Amino acid sequence: MGVIVAFDYAGWIARYPEFADSVDEPTADRYFAEATIYHRNDGGGPVTDETAQLTYLNMMTAHIAARYAAQNGIPASPLVGRINSATEGSVSVGIEGFTGVPGSQQWFMQTKYGSDYWFATTPYRTMRYILGPRRIFDPYFPPVILTGGQ
Repeated sequence: MGVIVAFDYAGWIARYPEFADSVDEPTADRYFAEATIYHRNDGGGPVTDETAQLTYLNMMTAHIAARYAAQNGIPASPLVGRINSATEGSVSVGIEGFTGVPGSQQWFMQTKYGSDYWFATTPYRTMRYILGPRRIFDPYFPPVILTGGQ
């Protein structure tokens, strides 16, 4: 059973000071609420450690903030995808189109915070096989099998 954590703006800013001037507390609270869409925070997820849960949600909140909040007076980039070429004379930028869906690795790799989140949560994306109950039949009283002609 997972854990539920509350957002701590002061702790988030201490970890990600680059957002101190651009993301106020109410906006950060909304980003945190959005982060819970991508990382479960209802007590039913696989993360059982409160510190880890808060760390993952803070990473996701920073990922969302980096995608949408202005930094140092510069609005967030409207470009979506990976820059695959750039030139300086007459300025040109080539972007590899974003073909992934939210929650896929490509979506997380758009920011360093999302990349950190993706790699930190790798153990939770691996399959965990839970063996079901095993039925043991009584060898002294085998089941009766009826055939069609009898």
